[in-house]
Amino acid sequence: MGIVHAKVPDEAGSNISKFAKQTGLSEHSSKPDIREIDLETVQVRVDKINVDGLGRTKNDIVEDCIRDLFTARDFQDVLLKAHKARVKLDELGCFKNIGVYIDTSKGSNATKDGLEVTFDVKEFKRITGGVSTHIGNNEGALMVGMRAPNIFGRGERVQQRPVFTASILQAHSEWPNSGYKLLERGLLLDLGFHSNSLFKHNLQWEGIIRDLSTLTRTSSFDVREQSGPSLKSSVKHILSMDLRDDLIFPNSGSLVQLTSELAGIGGNVGFLKNELFLQENYSLFEDIVLQTSLMVGYLSSVSKDKRITIADRCYLGGPLSVRGFETRGVGPHSDGDALGANAYWAAGVHLFTPLPFRPGKGGFGELFRTHFFANAGNVGNLNLAKLNNTDLLEAFRTNVRISYGLGVALRLGNMARLEVNYCFPIRYDKGDQTHPGVQFGIGIQFL
Repeated sequence: MGIVHAKVPDEAGSNISKFAKQTGLSEHSSKPDIREIDLETVQVRVDKINVDGLGRTKNDIVEDCIRDLFTARDFQDVLLKAHKARVKLDELGCFKNIGVYIDTSKGSNATKDGLEVTFDVKEFKRITGGVSTHIGNNEGALMVGMRAPNIFGRGERVQQRPVFTASILQAHSEWPNSGYKLLERGLLLDLGFHSNSLFKHNLQWEGIIRDLSTLTRTSSFDVREQSGPSLKSSVKHILSMDLRDDLIFPNSGSLVQLTSELAGIGGNVGFLKNELFLQENYSLFEDIVLQTSLMVGYLSSVSKDKRITIADRCYLGGPLSVRGFETRGVGPHSDGDALGANAYWAAGVHLFTPLPFRPGKGGFGELFRTHFFANAGNVGNLNLAKLNNTDLLEAFRTNVRISYGLGVALRLGNMARLEVNYCFPIRYDKGDQTHPGVQFGIGIQFL
């Protein structure tokens, strides 16, 4: 912000005049000889510093930013220290414009080589903000921003930027692994905001009319008996803390995401579903990253009068969760159809490295990573109210599925990645649907 205005001291000006006389040039010469001045040879000192435009900002925090100027001993040092002081003032977040002016010293206390530095600042208003809207296909977003910078004059700030989104949706999905298809029509309202610099919140309400039907004539009876229309009205809270240095291939940092959904506020579908996802990244060597991840979930009924459909239950398996298994391939099945369960857990350990011999280093090759992994997990029906800690631990340990493998991961911009892995499922149940060999996966969040 702002620019630096400087007047060259008389000493430098006299040096220029002397040089012009020695070379025989005058100020009216048609072809003047332009020479550089070594500002390090112009010895000066700062006699006085002025800060114009201060209102509620306290003097002491401003003095901390500018006092280093008094230690400058030449003109170049003054310019550098004036620039650093302006950067420090800008980082306070108190001013929307900062100008710097350097002039020769004036007044009775002025020294021979003295300079006077003036910072011209303009403070932010006590409260600033705005409202903007974005309209897309069947959805709209209202963004309201409010900032209160420099509340008590020491650079304090309060900032809120909630984003409100409304979506009218119609979605058709097919789940061959579970033998059903689903048509959904409804409204989704989302309010996103930060409670502080670390935690992001999304509060959502969803009102959906759903039509669940069998996908083929061979769909199991367990799927058929859940066919038909249903009305789901739910509120959801998503709490996330993302400290990773990159969304796709992070080298360090952690991600914590907790999702809680309560359905049954109207409609005939009712449940409480909580899911937790954790990820931690460790940089071992240059471009070699160890990643660990964990996800758990639990679904419970909230009323005997409300139903829980196959579309609401928990599933495990597939290229985005436990690799080496078909999508929804882990857990209870009926006639080959995955029925889901009310509880699950899964964990993963991953090692990401550059491609062997680093082809395309610094360019196209940076989009790829070699990927080694090991996954484990389990899914089943539990009643936490009837289990003690020992029984719960035993239930999670019983019949754990395990797989490992290696492959290549490709960055798709900053939003998703593609994985091509060769998988080896080594522990599985007889009712599971495994997928040994090559498996493709594309998504945003992988286990």
